[in-house]
Amino acid sequence: MNHLKTKGIFFSMISSIIFLTQSCGGVPEETSSENGPSDKVFAVADILTLVAEENDITRTLYTKGIVGAGKKQGLKFDEDWQDDEVEAGPLPALFLRGISSDIRKSDVPLGLYLGSDFPINASNKFQGKQAELFKKIKADQKPQHFYEEDQKLYTSMFADLAVAAPCVNCHNDHKSTTKTDWKLGDVMGATTWQYPSDSLSYKEAIGVINAYRNGTKAIYNAYLEEIAAFKIDSTKPQIGNQWPSKGFYLPTAEVFIDSVRKLASYHSLEKLLLADTDKNKTTEGLAAN
Repeated sequence: MNHLKTKGIFFSMISSIIFLTQSCGGVPEETSSENGPSDKVFAVADILTLVAEENDITRTLYTKGIVGAGKKQGLKFDEDWQDDEVEAGPLPALFLRGISSDIRKSDVPLGLYLGSDFPINASNKFQGKQAELFKKIKADQKPQHFYEEDQKLYTSMFADLAVAAPCVNCHNDHKSTTKTDWKLGDVMGATTWQYPSDSLSYKEAIGVINAYRNGTKAIYNAYLEEIAAFKIDSTKPQIGNQWPSKGFYLPTAEVFIDSVRKLASYHSLEKLLLADTDKNKTTEGLAAN
């Protein structure tokens, strides 16, 4: 079969699987070959890198498109955003924490947290091996992949950059900050992802992607529910198809998530395809020898 045609079929198949699993909640059954369990086609580092890159897209969109633009329109964001007396949305770091919390409630054994050497919350300070590896990340911004012996988890750390002014201003001005000279482009911390296996099947890889996307939708919906509970109508933005850059608006969860998917899905599919291609090349090479 023509390679381009095969590639197109593969993209269509994976796109359909991701769409159907997100819409219907199910994941198709897998089959193993007669020669053994060959369904583990993706290295854990590749999948953690894939979901980390999608996370970068999501957080940048939220930080710039919602928080940054929203503040200019009068929207407020606060670390105590869920308190009854506070009418505000989650700061970017708390948006990530909300995603992490929702993932923990799922059946997918994916871990996610954000750490730093100068965190606002002392509990987020890197310790031990991760503290040492974070020094390397600050120096060259390259990911670190390793096996965490104590936790028995495969771990990947990725640089978390100050991509927008709201991040810098918040950390510099916070009452509990231990560093007041952050600037745009600085490595402020690292997102750390963990998984218990060194390789994943298609089903498991798609499960990781869906767990992350479901977490994104859950925390964004929680923000919209918070807005609905605001006591003063004049502080409630109009929820619909428009973004804060156009006025006192917020996109619906569907519009926000759809924007993330448009930015990330093709890249994610290409990553899955390349990982599968590399796996096949390795298998073919071993067979030839």
